[in-house]
Amino acid sequence: MKIITSKNAAQTLELGEAIGKSLSQGISISLKGDLGAGKTTFVQGLAKGLGVSEKYYITSPTFNIINEYPAGLFTLCHLDLYRLTSEDELEGIGFDDLMDDTHIMVVEWPELLERISFKFDIKINFEFDEHYNRILSIFASGQSGSNLLGKLVL
Repeated sequence: MKIITSKNAAQTLELGEAIGKSLSQGISISLKGDLGAGKTTFVQGLAKGLGVSEKYYITSPTFNIINEYPAGLFTLCHLDLYRLTSEDELEGIGFDDLMDDTHIMVVEWPELLERISFKFDIKINFEFDEHYNRILSIFASGQSGSNLLGKLVL
């Protein structure tokens, strides 16, 4: 586990960018935190690190559920599962098609997947301290997640 303090949006963006630059295979990342905690800012940085064209404006897919962005050899899939209530709905959005080495899957509000024991490679929890800094706790699971966290220099 790594704990990082982000004092502003630029630092959260930089963390996402650093992770994006270090990815060499498909991976799944869960993001947990209150509204305004920096989850989408992190994804904007991740997109930049992956080389997603600046012509795409990265927004939270609250109503779309999935936003997809071409990123070189990968596709960045940004999901917001807040409005889904059952695992049956995952089939309707084509979730199974996103699980391969060509997709970087980032999930906001991942509780539905956790209920069905989906294993994320990386989990990031966003919290605020008493000075409104963002405290990001990063956890790795499995070999891919451990490798990524081990080589992440911040």
